[in-house]
Amino acid sequence: MPPSILLPMVGLGIAGIAVILHLLGLSRAAELSDEAAARAAWLREFPGHAPRRAILSHDRRAALIETETGSGVVWAMGADTTARYLDGARIRRTARGLRIDLPDFTAPHIRLRLDPGEADQWPASPKETA
Repeated sequence: MPPSILLPMVGLGIAGIAVILHLLGLSRAAELSDEAAARAAWLREFPGHAPRRAILSHDRRAALIETETGSGVVWAMGADTTARYLDGARIRRTARGLRIDLPDFTAPHIRLRLDPGEADQWPASPKETA
């Protein structure tokens, strides 16, 4: 097949799939419906570390998790969630919430949208900067 036909056909096919997925609602970011969903998301990443407490953000896209071994965060990453411990993290307040810098190359920065009252509930980092 000549490239002048193949390239537009492939491009339109990919665009069509993206539009169909969006119209079906499959492109929405993940949400944590309640505390139990936040706990379940944590346990998918750390099955042996049962959460004692979970604090959901107002937009339900993140949760602070407290376990016996320390604090962690669960957050939406696309249509799924992921979780990390906050060990060694630098947590800074921003105008829209918090910025968490992790010593982890797989998730070096997390930006969470939190109300000012919500941000006060999250742990401060020992290396916090203004």
